[in-house]
Amino acid sequence: MIIIGSTSKGAASGFAGIPIGFALVLIHLVSIPVTNTSVNPARSTGVALFAGGEYVAQLWLFWLAPVAGAMIAGALAKWLYEDTKIVDTIVVERRAA
Repeated sequence: MIIIGSTSKGAASGFAGIPIGFALVLIHLVSIPVTNTSVNPARSTGVALFAGGEYVAQLWLFWLAPVAGAMIAGALAKWLYEDTKIVDTIVVERRAA
C-alpha cells in the first residue's frame, strides 16, 4: 500500500524512496525481532526446504499472506486513488447594465 501510494499520480515526484525506506526500516526493527517476520517469501522458501519438517508445512503462509495483502492493497488503492470524473461547468456571470 505504501508503494502504491507513494508512486501514484498525486504523490510528490522523486520522493517515493523515503516512505518505502521508512516502511522497510520499521519492518526490520519492529516486526522481525518480535514475530520473526519474513520480508522475502523466496528467502523463506529456501530456508524451509533445507530445514525440512514442520517448516515446510508452514511455508504456505509465507506465500499466501503477501499475495493476499497485495490483492487487498490493490483493491484499496483503486478505491482511494481512482480518478475523479471531471465535470464541465459553465460559469454564468451577471453583468450590471
